[in-house]
Amino acid sequence: MASGHSHQTDVVIVGAGPVGLFAVFECGMVRLHCHVVDVLDDAGGQCTALYPEKPIYDIPGFPRIEAAELVVRLRAQAAPFRPVYHLGEQVQALQPLSGGFWRVTTSKGTVLQARAVIIAAGVGAFGPNRPPLVGIESFEGKSVFYYVTHREQFRGKRVAIAGGGDTAVDWALSLAEVADRVAVIHRRDRFRAAPESEARLRALATMGKVDLVVPYQLQDLEGVGGQLSSVVVATLDGAQKRIAADVLLPFFGLSMSLGPIAEWELALQHNQIAVDPSTLATNRPGVFAIGDVVTYPGKLKLILTGFAEAAIAARSAYALVHPETPLHFEYSTTSGLPIS
Repeated sequence: MASGHSHQTDVVIVGAGPVGLFAVFECGMVRLHCHVVDVLDDAGGQCTALYPEKPIYDIPGFPRIEAAELVVRLRAQAAPFRPVYHLGEQVQALQPLSGGFWRVTTSKGTVLQARAVIIAAGVGAFGPNRPPLVGIESFEGKSVFYYVTHREQFRGKRVAIAGGGDTAVDWALSLAEVADRVAVIHRRDRFRAAPESEARLRALATMGKVDLVVPYQLQDLEGVGGQLSSVVVATLDGAQKRIAADVLLPFFGLSMSLGPIAEWELALQHNQIAVDPSTLATNRPGVFAIGDVVTYPGKLKLILTGFAEAAIAARSAYALVHPETPLHFEYSTTSGLPIS
């Protein structure tokens, strides 16, 4: 969709990650048309930008599905409702208008007017937490990477992974299948990953397919011209050792920011949007929020939870867009796809 134009629609969805994409489908199921805005150039959020080849195990009906494949399927599911995507654009302003409408303005001058806005911004703007190593910038993009988009680029390489959470452990398990050697560096001898994943990692270590470098922390990088040759690690007592490595993958989480969303006069709790879980409404009438960006008592940060929130928010939005027409609940097995 060309930028800089004005459009009127039923719902504007801010964020084209998995939850935002499913919100398009759920809105379509109640005959609401959507425009979707995302600052990234491709739909899918973190699933596309950070880990397209990472397997996801908690999507109903899929024992295992790669993140990129999930995004493809969600877009296909939403496609019959003809959503309009404004990718590579950041929502800069959210302004109330008379008559219960909202005006959404993007960084490229696109103006959208709608009765309902659904914020599905995930963790907001994100970037990696970089380890404080002198000279690491000279290796970034050449032999130090904060995301894995194609695991084949590490085939036959000596890979050092730093971190102890799910991302570090999951990629260690995956890359052990293609890398020449995988070393996992963690400051503790216990990991913060799913127990079954940690058990698999330790089993690989027992078989000699993965080296567990614990409890050690990154201390220095060695190499020439941006090409890594070894990683220097140390214990808290100062004992050092070198690990031969062609690649370092530091997985220390993401630094997150709400960006312009923080200026929209929404009720926030710990940098998350407070919502009513029964409607997913924010403190601003007509503005809803779903997914990892929201908080409420008992909130679970799962894609599955976000999908359920999308269904609730879509029906809440319907009541605003069509206040004169009560929504008659039907199962999709009865109604089919309401495509006009």
